[in-house]
Amino acid sequence: MSQSGSQAAAFFRDVRQSNVVWFVRDDNGSPTHSSADGTRSLPFWSTSPRAQRAAKMWGHGLRVEAMSLGTWRDRVLPDAARDGLVIGINWSGPRLVCWSFTPREVLNRLGAAD
Repeated sequence: MSQSGSQAAAFFRDVRQSNVVWFVRDDNGSPTHSSADGTRSLPFWSTSPRAQRAAKMWGHGLRVEAMSLGTWRDRVLPDAARDGLVIGINWSGPRLVCWSFTPREVLNRLGAAD
């Protein structure tokens, strides 16, 4: 399994066990990343230490916050879908990269983890 594949698998396993999703934000909200094709990703992590590493790497006064899996699933994912965002999953490494999924793909993978 690739590094990105193992990070994605860890994300879905961890959030199902903890019922918590982690993200980084500042007073203006959470950062997004634009890919070469213009798709914007909104990143999330499965554990606090993973999100803390990202906040430290990005800097700019970002802080780590938690959200219940239910709130994320029922509010954030539908909003992201409406806004045309994809969901970044456990971004890691020196460039903070990994896989991104559409909100529907995230919901399908969460359902498959039941």
